[in-house]
Amino acid sequence: MNSPETLSYVGTLWDTQIVPQLIEYIKIPNKSPMFDADWEKHGYMDQAVSLMEKWARAQPIPGMQLEVVRLPGRTPLIFIDIPATGTASGEDCVLLYGHLDKQPEMTGWAEHLGPWKPVLEGDKLYGRGGADDGYAIFGSLAAILALHKQGAPHARCVVLIEACEESGSYDLPYYVDHLAGRIGKPSLIVCLDSGCANYDQLWLTTSLRGLSGGNLTVKVLEEGVHSGDASGVVASSFRILRTLLSRLEDQATGCILPQDLYVEIPPQRIEQAQQAVKTLGTAVYDKFPFVTGMRPMNEDPAELVLNRTWRPALSVTGLDGMPPLTSAGNVLRPFTAVKLSLRLPPTLDAAIAGKVLQELLEKDPPYGAHVTFEVEKASAGWNAPQLSPWLEASVAAASQEFFGQPPAYMGEGGTIPFMGMLGEKFPGAQFLITGVLGPGSNAHGPNEFLHIPMGKRVSACVARVMADHYQASTQGLTTGAAATEGHTQHGNHGCC
Repeated sequence: MNSPETLSYVGTLWDTQIVPQLIEYIKIPNKSPMFDADWEKHGYMDQAVSLMEKWARAQPIPGMQLEVVRLPGRTPLIFIDIPATGTASGEDCVLLYGHLDKQPEMTGWAEHLGPWKPVLEGDKLYGRGGADDGYAIFGSLAAILALHKQGAPHARCVVLIEACEESGSYDLPYYVDHLAGRIGKPSLIVCLDSGCANYDQLWLTTSLRGLSGGNLTVKVLEEGVHSGDASGVVASSFRILRTLLSRLEDQATGCILPQDLYVEIPPQRIEQAQQAVKTLGTAVYDKFPFVTGMRPMNEDPAELVLNRTWRPALSVTGLDGMPPLTSAGNVLRPFTAVKLSLRLPPTLDAAIAGKVLQELLEKDPPYGAHVTFEVEKASAGWNAPQLSPWLEASVAAASQEFFGQPPAYMGEGGTIPFMGMLGEKFPGAQFLITGVLGPGSNAHGPNEFLHIPMGKRVSACVARVMADHYQASTQGLTTGAAATEGHTQHGNHGCC
């Protein structure tokens, strides 16, 4: 494969077709079902699917078959099957994954920006969903088109684009089972929904945290009452809730307290964190928009990397039962409710974590208050199998060819439920998990952007790895189970 020709072709495709398509995609408020209960009625998800389907069908890929699969009561899924251009390899294939649903609007956007308002400024395309993860179908097909352009052979390819990832991918297992016979047995899985710690090299994601969470509600009264009359007699629902959270989290350090929510961190992941820090330095935390005077939770960047990749951490992401400041009277409120998001170590069972949370928060409620914790999410994490020699060499070559720098390896703090699912279903598969969510891109938050040059180079890297995968498969190097690093032994390997 001619690397300069690949990058030139992919770059032109991005400039002339992909960026214009993403601009139209960003305009569509196709929020994930968790954030739009009436998504089917609103029709935005269908608009996004139609946009991607129309573009994909227009691409000159011989033998490509595309179907929008719709199981009753579930979000749609785009399924693309592309035949091998080289020697037939039975059920073996490359599986390329992405999603098209989006996070909600979020406040705080710059005055000239907005979630559904695409704005192109230099190398950045602002707006919700472009980088997370609307570009995935375009980047995947761009890589395949680049191979076809040069006549470079590739294995059979299956592209799956789901519409439920931001809600925990609860629809996806049904589609994977429904399509199992058509998917085959992938020996390489490519996911473009992850992050990068800089835009200067190819970053491989080595692990993803799991996620458990839900809604914690503390009710003390049937209705609000005068605070001057009741305070000191009726316990505040907010104080009780704060007490319950202290069972889970050390309020001074942020450390999660139950040891059942930790695992032993594999030595290889610790070493990779230390190596990543040598490249990044203080960029590990400098990328965040701290207010003046604010500092990170630890002065050791390597510990911060491990905090965000292998240790549990709690975020309170929503609040109910409190009026806005402008209309807050002297009332002892009847209830307080919060939405909890607990990130979990990659190898911890998310379902078990949810049970630990529920028991911990609901038992022995102070003052007999009505306390309920409704488990809303239980998404598995993922720990990458050891890289096969062919993939390690391919990744190194791709990063050098398209970035001029060696690749870097680091876990990510987010969750992609599909990866854990695929790891269980295809234990012999190799994984190329990467993405364009780098410094400042602010996925899920305000001013989210797609770094276009990174998208181009990642697409070119995928093409190179797919070409190398074909060569490795013809030599029998892509078969066989891959050993996974790490285990689920409990133990608090440091904290914060």
